[in-house]
Amino acid sequence: MEQISRSAMFKEIRDYAFIAVAMLFYCIGWTVFLLPNDIATGGVPGVSSVLYWGLGIPVQWSYFVINAVLMVFALRILGRKFCLKTIFAIVVLTTLISVVSELTAGTVLLRDQPFMAAVLGACFCGTGVGLGLSVGGSTGGTDIIAAIVNKYHDISLGRVILICDVIIISSSFFVLHSWEKVIYGYVVLYITAFCVDQVVNTRRQSVQFFIITDKYEEIGHRINLDPHRGCTVINGQGFYSGREVKMLFVLAKKSESARIFEIINEIDPAAFVSQSAVIGVYGEGFDRFKVRRHKA
Repeated sequence: MEQISRSAMFKEIRDYAFIAVAMLFYCIGWTVFLLPNDIATGGVPGVSSVLYWGLGIPVQWSYFVINAVLMVFALRILGRKFCLKTIFAIVVLTTLISVVSELTAGTVLLRDQPFMAAVLGACFCGTGVGLGLSVGGSTGGTDIIAAIVNKYHDISLGRVILICDVIIISSSFFVLHSWEKVIYGYVVLYITAFCVDQVVNTRRQSVQFFIITDKYEEIGHRINLDPHRGCTVINGQGFYSGREVKMLFVLAKKSESARIFEIINEIDPAAFVSQSAVIGVYGEGFDRFKVRRHKA
């Protein structure tokens, strides 16, 4: 029990550290590349950017206040578990924006290359959002709105977020008076979404192993203990030799592949191993089933 609680505590600490790093990436993308070059982005950061360009309100304050209001509704509707990591992400990002803005005051990178600024800013922002989402955190904003709408209406999260982001980016025209900047904002939206998918899917990639070996018990026990993955023993028969064989079937995260190969090589270097990528793995230790419920 103590071992489990320590493992859970370590996982929580690791998740919060990941969120802090993710917010640093997002902060660099937004305040170093996008904001100084008058390029809009989606979500609450986009609203904060518009308020900054139009009224001169510092982005960190409007970002924090808008998210604080949204979090009040989220706590009442979605529950505390959903909100803890999001609150942490909002506080960290607000602090980082203040620090980075102070350090980079008066500096505008890629002033004459707005497209490159949009691409680099979007890559940083998308990587930050992806890292945060992969450990259960988010930057708040439209994520909260989407989660609330999705709870009461059969509308996908992605569609709600997309609609909100398009409206926010389009509204930047009224303060910037430049359709060119709006188009750059759409570029940011697309690249950010692409980077989010790449980061999240990379962290979730799974693989399957078929391991044929006489030392299947020892290898199976080691895989149970270290990567902490289950093994299934399958009875087989060699077609040419006619000999009865035991085959281990293992599902694991792609990041755990190297450790599994180390175990196999250490115990039985002559083992026959097949590794292949799988589209999705659902169940304990992997992703949860996501089934849309149809109303009667």
